[in-house]
Amino acid sequence: MKIIVTGGAGFIGSHLVDRLIKEGHKVIVIDNLSTGKKENLNPKAKFYKIDIRSPKISQIFKKEKPKAVFHYAAQIDIRKSAEEPIESASINILGTLNVLENCKRFRTKKVIFASSGGAIYGNAQIIPTPENYPSFPVSPYGIEKLISEYYLDFYHKNYNLKYLILRYANIYGPRQNSKAEAGVVAIFTNKLLNNETPTINGDGEQTRDYVFVDDAVGAAILTFKSSKSDSSIFNIGTSRETNVNNLYKLIVGETGKNVSANYGSAKPGEQKRSCLNYSKIKKELNWKPKYNLEKGLKKTVKWFKEL
Repeated sequence: MKIIVTGGAGFIGSHLVDRLIKEGHKVIVIDNLSTGKKENLNPKAKFYKIDIRSPKISQIFKKEKPKAVFHYAAQIDIRKSAEEPIESASINILGTLNVLENCKRFRTKKVIFASSGGAIYGNAQIIPTPENYPSFPVSPYGIEKLISEYYLDFYHKNYNLKYLILRYANIYGPRQNSKAEAGVVAIFTNKLLNNETPTINGDGEQTRDYVFVDDAVGAAILTFKSSKSDSSIFNIGTSRETNVNNLYKLIVGETGKNVSANYGSAKPGEQKRSCLNYSKIKKELNWKPKYNLEKGLKKTVKWFKEL
């Protein structure tokens, strides 16, 4: 099958491209390389360096005529979304609309959308949080992802464009950008290995649900293959809460660098707790994470050490 992956030179997107190619699909990558890297690109993928907001994307869709689109390109930095909400919304909402309009125009069958369970639910009172919990995002990033989900439903109901929404928890693993503001595992690991002192924002008691990238991609492939998942929303998490202080201790142990972190001020738009209930995808498609945090961190730190 011919498939477009937006953000296919990025962290999760590049792992996804690798898996799709391994499974025999013809993959076209759209990425402006603002955070993605050329070295992440699979050599068997066809690559277009272009912003998802560009009108020229129509030419790519017209030429390639993809049967499916994995839409993973995004502005993912929650803090940046609060500091530059217009730019963030332009990428995450208008960019998504540009992709969906071309899917409609060139009769793409299905869109798989990388959403954010970590940001959409806001400060939820039920932890781990299920898919049917009311969405009250506390950051512009979460708002943008939720609005995009509504647009997907609109295109489905009015133009019969099938969709699949994956609400990811906090994904980590090899290829994550340690220079960006998003991706605390990569940031801590890189700083410790370079004998620098990491900074923990706030008191470090804020919790997240950390999912290894292989599990995140495995869930995407499984749901894509299943006819039962059409026009569904699935949480992709571990249902395990870990606070930043404990995460830091685990990374210190794995890197062997016994360095105490500095503490900075808490950042606007960040939740105190976030953890996803994945029982829906487990029940419907028999998916569950294969990696616990300790096992995933071991593989992640090993990759950073070999850079």
